[in-house]
Amino acid sequence: MVGAGTDSSKPNIAGGPAIILVRSQLAVNIGMAARAMANFGLDDLRLVAPREGWPRTDAHRDTAYAAAAGAGHLLDRAKTFATLAEAVADLNLVFATTARERGQGKRINPPVEAMAESFQRISRGEKIGVMFGPERTGLDNDEVGIADGIVTFPVNPAYASLNLAQAVLLMGYEWTRASRGDATPFGRTDYSPPAPREMILSFFEYVEAALETNGFFRPAGKAPIMRRNLRNIFHRMEMTEQDVRTLRGAMTRLIEGPRVEVQTRKRVRAPKQTAKPAVE
Repeated sequence: MVGAGTDSSKPNIAGGPAIILVRSQLAVNIGMAARAMANFGLDDLRLVAPREGWPRTDAHRDTAYAAAAGAGHLLDRAKTFATLAEAVADLNLVFATTARERGQGKRINPPVEAMAESFQRISRGEKIGVMFGPERTGLDNDEVGIADGIVTFPVNPAYASLNLAQAVLLMGYEWTRASRGDATPFGRTDYSPPAPREMILSFFEYVEAALETNGFFRPAGKAPIMRRNLRNIFHRMEMTEQDVRTLRGAMTRLIEGPRVEVQTRKRVRAPKQTAKPAVE
């Protein structure tokens, strides 16, 4: 299953820090982590001693690929390692993610700082990795000891447990912000140009004349401020030409009542008479 928003015709972004999943327990979580990586252009997935091995060949393989939702290519290219030391051997900087203080005297960074540093160092040609522990227990102290620093998330302290893919997603998001900024990929499309002042004033005059006829501007002494308030409501909308046309059409129907449908009768022509031959 490929998720909504997937478009193979657009350029694919790749790179970023390696995502290292240590002793992962569930194939479905590996698939979901791959999907989170693909969302933010991360493409180096490393698996350290997954509990059931990798690649999976049983029914759980289908579950993992379904959970990846179009990011199966990351599962196909995932590297497996027997030990964590082998998985991080080529890296220059390694972060360990954890929700608990480990008392190891390591520097502790929020994701935004860790990914900002990662971008700077990757730009200089260095290799960076982020480690994530198994779903039930997280990384153990010896595994954290391999890392240069700790990354922890500013979550609810009473409920700090994150799903594995959620943690990968948050790191991926901060990587995108650090490497490409946080501008949205698309903006509002204006299908109609802004309404010119003449068009807006004509609309105001039309509506205010109808309201005056129906006794809206009472008492008379408050009429000027009531008109200004009414106009300012519409000014805050920053109306387009289509907005004004639509609103004016709606007001017309409210003022004039239902549109009367005029039924035209079709003229029925008599059948053509053919001349009968003369009888001699």
